[in-house]
Amino acid sequence: MATDITVPALGESVSEATVAKWLKKAGDAVAADEPLVELETDKVTVEVNAPAAGALSEIVAEEGAEVEVGALLGRLEAGAEGQAAAPSGAGESEEAKAAPKPEAEPEAKPAPAESKADAESKPAPAAPAGGTANLEHPLSPAVRKLVEERSLDPARIPASGKDGRLTKEDVLAYLERASPAPQTVKPSAAAPAAAKGPRADEPREERVPMSRLRRRIAERLKEAQNTAAMLTTFNEVDMTAILAVRERYKEAFEKKHGVRLGFMSFFVKAAVVALREFPAVNAEIDGTDIVYKNHYDIGVAVGGPQGLVVPVVRDCDAKSFAGIEAEINAFGKKARDGTLTLEEMTGGTFTISNGGVYGSLMSTPILNPPQSAILGMHKTQQRPMVMPDGSIQARPMMYLALSYDHRIIDGKEAVSSLVRMKECLEDPQRILLDM
Repeated sequence: MATDITVPALGESVSEATVAKWLKKAGDAVAADEPLVELETDKVTVEVNAPAAGALSEIVAEEGAEVEVGALLGRLEAGAEGQAAAPSGAGESEEAKAAPKPEAEPEAKPAPAESKADAESKPAPAAPAGGTANLEHPLSPAVRKLVEERSLDPARIPASGKDGRLTKEDVLAYLERASPAPQTVKPSAAAPAAAKGPRADEPREERVPMSRLRRRIAERLKEAQNTAAMLTTFNEVDMTAILAVRERYKEAFEKKHGVRLGFMSFFVKAAVVALREFPAVNAEIDGTDIVYKNHYDIGVAVGGPQGLVVPVVRDCDAKSFAGIEAEINAFGKKARDGTLTLEEMTGGTFTISNGGVYGSLMSTPILNPPQSAILGMHKTQQRPMVMPDGSIQARPMMYLALSYDHRIIDGKEAVSSLVRMKECLEDPQRILLDM
């Protein structure tokens, strides 16, 4: 009995994914709950497991295909034994085998030059005989988008997919044959500017498609710049006291808690003190309302193989230094392994980004929507500082940057909250006393 393998629910606000990698081939035997395929969303990579033991009888969505929640990925023959992958055409019915195959199309000859008006008004040429799309099968999201953008009739396009399915390559090949001259295409809502074909690659260049995660990062960063009235205020912090605490207690701390005492727990705790005093920095805009958060879920930006991700440490006001350090370390390992879940990366109220680990001395962090503020940490560096008694000393200094949405946070609140963080970091006892 065949069992459909479909795209599972991917989490809140996630409706599409890319088939990143099939872990099994058609005909392979699989055990129940064994991973079959990896899907890449704009946030995480999701594994789809076998619903039962058997054999993978058919792969419907190939690697690179764009699929929606509930879409068919493949079929599993429950209880069947695995076998070598079937040769091309083995899955065809006897009727399909007996049917005459469409002849190869002759290479299109260049058409004579024509005016732009002629190109726009010229109807699309008829599809070659045989091999047209079987419209009983739903179009994939990528194919549907191309067809709608170019106002094409899918029934006229020769299809090369299994069971007459129309693929993205079929549509692109049809457009190439049908459009010897440039066409005027009405832009879609998602792409305000007219689409421009890719430029020719130079011999020493390599073209690689952006991953879904990287595309989503780009969209969110641009969205933050387009919607928020974003400003940044700067300050600097003397790290002498924190370095002294770490040096004095690092061995005892690690021995007791099983985790190293790092910088990040101090910054998270200092942020909580400031957010309590200046609640707008911990709030967000929802339509015409301001939503004040009475919880402190701090996102910590960490680098992964596919880009920057921001897992969230929840209820930081109730967690100890050791609890925060342990959770951040666990998130860092998950980010490197690509095993972070959607729940671990949603719902933050404030974000901290540490560019100092890469050597950054100063930067302007971009907001993480819908949050209204983000703190940027930087490299600790010895600099000459004039002390209160007039002496000049070399001190370990770090620049801090707080980017904020001026629609909700006034300059006074932004500057004052950053000063409060600075005070807590230069005198960590303030954190314990909530001062």
